[in-house]
Amino acid sequence: MKTQLNFEDYQTAFAHLSDSDLRAAHRLFSLMNQSWLVNLASPLGLAALRLRVPLTRYMIEKTMFRQFCGGKTLDGSKQTIAGLWESRVATLLDFGMEGKNHEDAFEKTLAENLRAIEFAASEQSVPVVVTKISGLAANELLEKSDREEELSDQELIAYGKLENRLHLLASKASELGVSLFIDGEESWMQNTIDRLTIDLMAEFNKDRVVVYNTYQIYRWDKLADLKSDIEEGQKKGYKIGAKLVRGAYMDKERKRAELLAYKSPIHANKEAVDADYDEALIYCADRYEDVALCCASHNAKSNKLLADYIVEKKLPKDHPHLNFCQLQGMSDNLTFNLASQGYNVAKYVVYGPVKEVFPYLVRRAKENSSVTGDVSRELSMIRHEMKRRDLC
Repeated sequence: MKTQLNFEDYQTAFAHLSDSDLRAAHRLFSLMNQSWLVNLASPLGLAALRLRVPLTRYMIEKTMFRQFCGGKTLDGSKQTIAGLWESRVATLLDFGMEGKNHEDAFEKTLAENLRAIEFAASEQSVPVVVTKISGLAANELLEKSDREEELSDQELIAYGKLENRLHLLASKASELGVSLFIDGEESWMQNTIDRLTIDLMAEFNKDRVVVYNTYQIYRWDKLADLKSDIEEGQKKGYKIGAKLVRGAYMDKERKRAELLAYKSPIHANKEAVDADYDEALIYCADRYEDVALCCASHNAKSNKLLADYIVEKKLPKDHPHLNFCQLQGMSDNLTFNLASQGYNVAKYVVYGPVKEVFPYLVRRAKENSSVTGDVSRELSMIRHEMKRRDLC
């Protein structure tokens, strides 16, 4: 038995957007569809923000920020969160500060994450808070730990502070009934992130899934890692939270591997990535009582595969371990059509000051325009809906 899902139902996909919002999205994606422009504008935008060039923040806020972010503050994101929930779309809340290298920034991220968890506990629409470990510790520390090099006394202290920050977040999430997603990052620090996250899962995921690790399936080793982690959790009596993504650093990973002459961690082709991703989905869904799954993908075939599988196997659509999510501002055809059919689906909503979230916006623009073709697809869908509304 198949679902009634129709990811080409653009009326449902864009019902939450006014005519002016739809036109604004069309203008933005038309620009983003030009790879040369994205590649030129990204470093210029970063430089202009650093130099405080007049109107830079305003222009970013009215274009990319408006499309892909929830707000500049948690309070400023409430309207976005409420608007999504009107369509039964939940929010995965992410404070977008990352890549800092000083204690004040790490403590600011920790405080904001704790505040977000408290907010989520009061809102049915926000089941998850997302954190990025590079926002809680220096990249240099994570990379050195990943290489399994001996840490200095000062670095050991810093590593202990990182462990304490993560424990505080997981403990607060556990206490208040919220879940915590740990984002995936570059391969040269991901082993450290995996170790820290699995330790948290072993402690906090015994009665329910509090902590989720992110598995970047565009890596050829990650399907095996996922299966191994699930088996280990079953042996030791804790549940696994698995957010499955294809990955966000493909170009960066391949260039570094070539430069340093080591085997690329990325699959050789898209077909291999797709095969591993879909196998990972079904592997987790088959074990849904012990594995909390989030299909964090913009790939229509993968989303349809899992949705159909849930129906075919008569799994409960609303089970808290069977979840879908997409980025705010992207793939509304997936999100809102899944929601309309009763699946658990959420938007990944990033918030924070424009200057702090701009690196995230650059990453979104570059990967979606040059790698996946998502921007062209978004533009085509928007044009279909504009035509249906007689806006063009």
